Amino acid sequence: MRQIPAIAGMETSDAKDRLRRELRQQRRKRHSHLGGEHDAACAALMEHALQAVEGMGTIAAYVSVGDEPCTRLLLERLEAEGREVLLPVLGPQLSRCWGRFTGVADLAERAPGRPPEPGGEPLPAEAISAVDALLIPALAIDRSGQRLGQGGGWYDRALPLRREGALVLAMVYDDELLSTSLPTEGHDQRVDAVITPEQWFLLEGSVFASGS
Repeated sequence: MRQIPAIAGMETSDAKDRLRRELRQQRRKRHSHLGGEHDAACAALMEHALQAVEGMGTIAAYVSVGDEPCTRLLLERLEAEGREVLLPVLGPQLSRCWGRFTGVADLAERAPGRPPEPGGEPLPAEAISAVDALLIPALAIDRSGQRLGQGGGWYDRALPLRREGALVLAMVYDDELLSTSLPTEGHDQRVDAVITPEQWFLLEGSVFASGS
């Protein structure tokens, strides 16, 4: 677990930007999955994610790209098990929508700079209210469940639409689980659990951890 750089006295948005720059720089040193190769960390992330969503039928996830923690093996396994998986897609007029994952062969870069997306008719943003769990990306997570994302705000808008009782999990590398608190703003959404190559566990303050 790592410390974050000194950001005392900085505006929250500036502090977040500084952290994003450092974390992205660190990720560039990691194994890239651009060629479709997988390593031991990919398999470990899949196994821990499967444990976390055991028994859940409908899951929102994302397609990892570049040096992100790998979700591709997980997506293939979930499909093979017959579970429904929703992935983020850009809908009409760049609306934030979801699409059903039907296999890796259907994934394609359908918008410049976007991760691969499934084909088919986009589902509205509110489709997220039907899922049992949401697996979301992050650059870092702190022990209270606060998440630092890429800055686009997709999940800060999506998470309030989830149903009560849906589990929110973030996937990061082991050293991106921070020992000190992340800077936060009012719109930031917490997560319930973290998945790393080493382990997965519920975070402090989660209703799932407290059993309430």
